[in-house]
Amino acid sequence: MTELVTAHTSALGPASLAAIRRLLDDAFEGDFSDEDWDHTLGGMHALLWDGDELVAHAALVQRRLLHGGRALRTGYVEGVATRADRRRRGYGSAVMGALDPVLRGAYELGALSAAEEAAALYASLGWQRWQGATSVLAPGGVERTEEDDDSTFVMPLTVPVDLTGELICDWRDGDVW
Repeated sequence: MTELVTAHTSALGPASLAAIRRLLDDAFEGDFSDEDWDHTLGGMHALLWDGDELVAHAALVQRRLLHGGRALRTGYVEGVATRADRRRRGYGSAVMGALDPVLRGAYELGALSAAEEAAALYASLGWQRWQGATSVLAPGGVERTEEDDDSTFVMPLTVPVDLTGELICDWRDGDVW
């Protein structure tokens, strides 16, 4: 029997955090860094358990994105994964859906960076691919992130956005988007 749980990082014990990290390491086939892990922490998590096995996860953390002359309070999706043997069963949609009320209730904008194989999932959930330039507010100033232009998705919530405009994320170690 599956159970969908939402909790803040602070409410997750060591066993749950270890299960999330194992799932992400496995799902990303070893391409999930310590910086990626750090980006996943500090916000709300949706965990889908089958008994004592974690089968899917998504996290929502706060970031600031700059667009249209404003710093937008953004719910940024991180660490979305489904165990390989459980994919294509709606588990990704379930964990994303569990975070939707938090996203809509607390943020002006939703954003995420998706691998191309996950793009259809996010589009089916109403996320829109960013069509404009992406950049990062780096320690030395604004720097273009052309490699992230096609992988960035947004969910406009309480503010209008121009999907063809510039979107600038805040700085962080590792992958900035």
